[in-house]
Amino acid sequence: MEQRILGKTGRNVSIVGLGTWQLGADWGNVDPAQAQAVLAASAEAGVNFFDTADVYGDGKSEQAIGKFLADNPGLDITVATKMGRRVDQQPENYTLANFRQWVDRSRKNLGTDTLDLVQLHCPPTPLYSNAEVYDALDTLVSEGAIRNYGVSVERTDEALEAIRHPGTASVQIILNAFRLKPLDEVLPAAKAANVGIIARVPLASGLLSGKYTKETTFAENDHRNYNRNGGSFDVGETFSGVDYELGLKAVAEFEQLVPAGATTAQAAIAWIAAQDGVTTVIPGARNVDQAAANAAAASVAVSEEFDAGVRWIYDHYFREAIHPRW
Repeated sequence: MEQRILGKTGRNVSIVGLGTWQLGADWGNVDPAQAQAVLAASAEAGVNFFDTADVYGDGKSEQAIGKFLADNPGLDITVATKMGRRVDQQPENYTLANFRQWVDRSRKNLGTDTLDLVQLHCPPTPLYSNAEVYDALDTLVSEGAIRNYGVSVERTDEALEAIRHPGTASVQIILNAFRLKPLDEVLPAAKAANVGIIARVPLASGLLSGKYTKETTFAENDHRNYNRNGGSFDVGETFSGVDYELGLKAVAEFEQLVPAGATTAQAAIAWIAAQDGVTTVIPGARNVDQAAANAAAASVAVSEEFDAGVRWIYDHYFREAIHPRW
């Protein structure tokens, strides 16, 4: 699989990575054996970038990755985790003391002395411009607890602020066929500053898999059920913030663009990876077949006509509601 350098980390990572939110919780129940099988299938397909967070299943996702790495010591896998959502989302909670505590917990979960990449997990907006926060992160690097740090953001203005800080190695942002605003300024700014771009929610919480209908139901503990109106966290994390039924109509249009031999999901992932400035795309996978299919998206070619069609769909269905908000 093609690899790209992840910004200031200097690490080569696969253009299709693996998001592991679903290996912790919030997408229904998780079978530990299935989680290990998904990680193995991804690695076998050339994926060498796993993204997780300390709150995914209250550490279960990190622990699953830690077990996999311990059982496969020869693999060269870059693991990015996140921190900051274990406390009330108040700026005063983002202190060096708390950072040390959170990082120590993640190091234990992942079974490593030094974390490859730690990202602030969609913190309050004022944090992105707080010099003391970046100083604290620099301290963790100097102490050897982490190698690099980045941010995960909800909005493009947050990404642009983080990119301005010299220690920021990467930015994780929602980017998919239904969320195009990062293409305007964030990707060019990141490329100019040598900041890696990790594209998350590439399938709009599964909408862009083409497998959902009006009759589709989700488990009670699945965020596509309980967070559909933003009751638990930013609604932009669920179906990319788009209206579900409108999203189904847009997916029907998107399916007409899919190249022969590719699935709808593979085309959606491939389109993101083809955007200038994107380093890696991190779809999730609940089973081995999904993991292998997602990885295979790296070989799907994206034509100019396909790209133009994606932009038309966004302009026609979503720009008015989505562009001003995120």
